[in-house]
Amino acid sequence: MNILIVDDHAVVRQGYASLLSTMLSPCVVREAGNGDQAFSMCQDAAPEVIIMDVNMSGISGIEASRRILQRFPEVNVLFFSMYDEVPVVTQALNTGARGYITKSCTPEILIEAVKKVATGQLYVEHELAMRLAVSRPEQKDKRLRDMTHREFEIFVMLARGLSVKEISEELCISNKTVSNYTAILKSKLNMTSTAELVHLAIETGLVKVGVE
Repeated sequence: MNILIVDDHAVVRQGYASLLSTMLSPCVVREAGNGDQAFSMCQDAAPEVIIMDVNMSGISGIEASRRILQRFPEVNVLFFSMYDEVPVVTQALNTGARGYITKSCTPEILIEAVKKVATGQLYVEHELAMRLAVSRPEQKDKRLRDMTHREFEIFVMLARGLSVKEISEELCISNKTVSNYTAILKSKLNMTSTAELVHLAIETGLVKVGVE
């Protein structure tokens, strides 16, 4: 099996690459440190499965997945992230990804998920699948689902307290572009301040008070 792990933490990548190589045989595991590198490697390495983190420097895993699957629709993307909030999972799966699991899962779940998505099947970690099934399409949640991937990405970063400058550096875009997206978000959500965006994120469970 040909696998590409995309994570901006080298120790994390190497640890999971070693695990996969041991538990899946035969298996070739390559590593990418960001979304742009992953896109380039898809052209050369032709991975069957991409294990994608959500939050990375540069473009997010969600945006990277969207770009990769538009160009390489045959690739099977499995999100592997610390985030377990329903809006994040929904946005990730809406890119066309085949699965979503959290980094708190057991190695056995990771291996099972990789095997499933490699054959084109869908795999969502059980607890996440249950939460997705029982979530209600309230208006606020609908507004989150209606955001574009980039809008959602910036919304999350604003809600977590990042400044315009910090967001522009993380996403490698200009301050003006971040400000423009912020204005679009406020207009879409009928809000006038960043504080209101934060309150919405807390209400929908996207940001937990007192949790890093």
